[in-house]
Amino acid sequence: MIVNMVRSILALSSFLLLVSSDPTVYFREDFADGEAWSSRWVQSEHEGKTFGKFGLSAGEFFHDEAKDTGLKTMENARFYGISTPLTTPVESTEGKTLVVQFSVKHEQKIDCGGGYLKLFPSSLDPKDLHGDAPYNIMFGPDICGPSARRVHVIFNYRGQNLLLKKEIRCKDDELTHLYTLIVRSDNTYEVRIDNKKEQSGKLEEDWDFLEPKEIPDPDAEQPETWDDNPFLDDPEDKKPEDWDQPETIPDPDAKRPEDWDDDMDGEWEPPVIDNPDFKGEWRPKQIDNPNYQGEWEPPMIANPKYFEDDKLYLQKDIKFVGIDIWQVKAGTIFDNILITDDEDFARNVAKETFEESAKGEKEKKEAKDEVERKKREEERKAREAEEAANEADDEEEDDLEDDDESAFAEDAEVEEAAAADPEEEAEVKSVKEEVKDEL
Repeated sequence: MIVNMVRSILALSSFLLLVSSDPTVYFREDFADGEAWSSRWVQSEHEGKTFGKFGLSAGEFFHDEAKDTGLKTMENARFYGISTPLTTPVESTEGKTLVVQFSVKHEQKIDCGGGYLKLFPSSLDPKDLHGDAPYNIMFGPDICGPSARRVHVIFNYRGQNLLLKKEIRCKDDELTHLYTLIVRSDNTYEVRIDNKKEQSGKLEEDWDFLEPKEIPDPDAEQPETWDDNPFLDDPEDKKPEDWDQPETIPDPDAKRPEDWDDDMDGEWEPPVIDNPDFKGEWRPKQIDNPNYQGEWEPPMIANPKYFEDDKLYLQKDIKFVGIDIWQVKAGTIFDNILITDDEDFARNVAKETFEESAKGEKEKKEAKDEVERKKREEERKAREAEEAANEADDEEEDDLEDDDESAFAEDAEVEEAAAADPEEEAEVKSVKEEVKDEL
C-alpha cells in the first residue's frame, strides 16, 4: 500500500516536472508552407514611404531548398516594413527567460542595410509600421560601410531606447548566420552567433537602465582657500637686465632714396623690421606648487532620481514581431524566427535547423565559387588568346605593308635607273606593256 502510494507520488512529481519544463513557444516561423506566409505577415502602408517587397527564396546556394527558404528583400534602395502577430503574445516574462533567435543571410554582399528584428507591443498598427513606431526590443545585425558592422541590442525602458554599451561585430559574408538573444530573470543576458556565445554580462552594467546612485552635489562650491594650481612662479628667478628690447627696429640697411625731397615727401624715415633681439614678455620659470591640492571636485550625494529595479529583464506586452529596416542593396533572407522562454530548446532548434544546413550551404557556396572561378579563368584565357591572335594579325599586316613598301621602293629604283638610261627606260616600258597585255 505505502509502496504504491510512493510510486504514485513519484509518478505525479515526474509528470508535473515534465509539464513545467515544457517550453513556451511564443512564435516560430520557418516559411515552410510556401506563399501562405503572406496571409500572416502584414505589409506596412505608412504614408510617405515607398516600401520594398518581400518574396520567398533559398538564395543561389543552399543545403536543402525547402528547409532553407526564407523571407527575402527584393528591391534595392528601399525601406522594408512588415510584421506578424505572435502565436502566443508575451504578457509578462516575470521569473522567466526570453529568447529571440533568427537567421540572416546577406547573399547580396551587403554594404549598407539592416538585418535585425523588432518586437512590438499590442499598440502597434501593423499597416502603419515605421521607423518611429515604439518597440520593446530591437535585435540583430546592422551594416553601414566597412567599419560600422555591429549587432544591435536595444531595450525600450520607460520610454527610452537604450543601446548596448559593448561592441559586438556581426558577420558580413554571404552565408547564413544565426543570431540569438537570451535575457534571463537574474538580470543577465547573452548574445550568441551561430549558436556560440559572443557576448554576455549584466543588464545594469551594459545598458544605462538606471540613474547613478550618487551625483556631484550641485550646490557645493569650491573653497576660496583651495589651491588647484599645480605650478607657481619661481620667486628666485629674475628678469635679465637686457631682456627688454623693442619688437621692431629701423632697418639698418635701408638707404634714403637719392630723389627724396623733404619739402615734397616729408622727413624720410627708414622702414622697420622685426628685432632679432626681441624676446617677448618675460615670465619667471615655473616650479611645482608645494601646496597644490589637485582639481577640486564637488562631494557626491545620493541621487534623488535613483531607484532600484531588480526586474530590468522584465518584458510585458509583446504582441508582434517585425522587420523594420532600410537597405541600399536588397537580397537579405530572414528565416527560422523563434521566440521562446527556453534557451535549451532554442539551442536544440539551432542544431536541427542552422547547424544542419550550415555545412551543406558552405559546401554549395564553395562549389559555386569554384565554378565561377573556373569560368573567370576560361574567360581570361579566351581574352588572352584573342588578344594574342589580334597581335599576330597586326604583325602580319605590318609585314605585308612592309613588303608592299619594299616592292614599291624596288619599282621606284628600277624606274629611276631606267630614267637615267634611255635604253633601259624603253625596255622597262616594253616589259610593262607585255605584262598589261597578258592581264
